[in-house]
Amino acid sequence: MERPRILIVGGGFAGLECARRLERKLSPSEAEISLVTPSSYQLYLPLLPHVAAGVLTPQSVAVSLRRSLRRTHIVPGGAIGVDPASKVCVIRKITDEVVAQKYDHLVLAPGSVTRTFDIPGLTDYARGMKTLAEAAYVRDHVIAQLDLASATLDQKERESRLQFVVVGGGYAGTETAACLQRLTTAATHRYPRLDVRQIKWHLIDIAPKLMPELGDPLGEAALEVLRERGIEVSLGVSVAEVGAETVKFTDGRVLPCRTLIWTAGVAASPLIGTLDAETVRGRLAVTAEMRVPQFEDVFALGDAAAVPDLAKGDGAVCPPTAQHSARQGRAVADNVIASLRHQPLEPYYHKDLGLVVDLGGKDAVSKPLGVELRGVPAQLVARGYHLMAMRTNVAKFRVGANWMLNATAGDDFVRTGFLARQPARLRDFEYTDAYLTKDQVRAHAQSLLAKG
Repeated sequence: MERPRILIVGGGFAGLECARRLERKLSPSEAEISLVTPSSYQLYLPLLPHVAAGVLTPQSVAVSLRRSLRRTHIVPGGAIGVDPASKVCVIRKITDEVVAQKYDHLVLAPGSVTRTFDIPGLTDYARGMKTLAEAAYVRDHVIAQLDLASATLDQKERESRLQFVVVGGGYAGTETAACLQRLTTAATHRYPRLDVRQIKWHLIDIAPKLMPELGDPLGEAALEVLRERGIEVSLGVSVAEVGAETVKFTDGRVLPCRTLIWTAGVAASPLIGTLDAETVRGRLAVTAEMRVPQFEDVFALGDAAAVPDLAKGDGAVCPPTAQHSARQGRAVADNVIASLRHQPLEPYYHKDLGLVVDLGGKDAVSKPLGVELRGVPAQLVARGYHLMAMRTNVAKFRVGANWMLNATAGDDFVRTGFLARQPARLRDFEYTDAYLTKDQVRAHAQSLLAKG
C-alpha cells in the first residue's frame, strides 16, 4: 500500500517545525514527508539587522535544514501554484524547471514578501531587509558609501552618500536603523577624512507612534534612545518619491540620499492567490485547527494564514511573528497526524510570551510576560530569547560566539564586493514573481494525472 504523501511548502519557522514534529511522531512507514523551499536553511529573521551591522555572520542565522531533518525529502525550489481539486502542487525548481507534485496532505507555510506601494522609484532604488542576501547586500552597500564618501572631494556627493533613510517604524525598521547607525558611528574611527557629525540616519513611519505593540512607555524609551544617538525619527511621514540620489518625503522634504532601506511591512506570499479560497487582509482564512475550510486535507499557517488568536478572542488573528509561526508548525503537525489516524483535530492556542527589541550594544526594550524592561536587563532578555529560539545547538553557539567576538574585538568594516557593479532592486532578492494563474495550475495538474 502506498504511503500517504505530506507536502510542506516553506522552510521557515512554521515549515521546519512542522517537518521536525512529523519526523518525530510518525514512523517512516506511516507517511512520506516532502518540504519545498528555495533555500537549504531556515532563516532566523529577527537577527537580520545584526547581520547587516556585521555583529553576526550570515551563516550564524541560517539554520541548516539537513542538520535538522533526517528523512524529509527536500525539494529545492518554490511552489508557484496549487490545485486542491486534483491535489497537485506546481513547483519551480532553482534551475527554473517546472514540475508538478501530488500530495495527500498539504501544509502551506510559504511565508511573506516585502509589501510595497506605488511610489515612484521605490522598487528601483530601495533596499530591503527580508532575506539573508539582502542583509549582506545592505552591509556592503553602507560600507561602500563610507568608502566613496571618504574618497570624494565633492561635498554634495559626500553629503548624499552619508545620508541614510530607513522606512518603517516596526521592529525590523527600528532595529535596522539602530544597529546600522552603530556600525557607521564606529566606522568613522577608521575613516580619518570623515566626521561622525556628517553621517545622518533617518527613521520614518506613517504611524503616529514607534512600535505601538510595545505600549507607550517602552515605545517612548526606544524613541529616546534613537534620538540620543542622533537618529532623526519622523512619524506621520512616508516616502513620496525615490531617486538614485534623492528621497522625497510626503511632508515636502527632499534629502540628498543614496540609501533607502524599506521595512514598511510584509504581505502574504502570492502563492495563496493561486487558490480559490477565502482570505482575510490577504492571508488565507483558516479555522482554529488551521485547516483551509474549502479544501480537504489542506492546512495553512504562519504569515500566509489568518489563524484565529483564541488567547485574545474577539475575532483577533495571530500576528505574523516567529513566536507564533514556530508553535503553529508543531500544532499543524499534530493535526496532520490526527487526520491521518482519523482522530479529532485540536485548535491552536498560544498566549504571547512578549516582545523583545534589540537596539544594539547595551540598549534594548523588552516586554516578557507583560513586564516592561529597558537597558541591560532588556538586552539580556532579548538575547536570551533569541538563543532559546534558535533550532540547533550549533546555531546557538555560533550566535553566542559572534556576539562575544564583536563585543570584544569590534568590526573590521570589510566590504566583500557583493553585487558591487550591479545595483540591486528591491525585488531582486525575493521569490515574488512568475506565479501561475489558476488555469495554468490546472493544466499542469491534468498533465501530471494524464501521465499516471
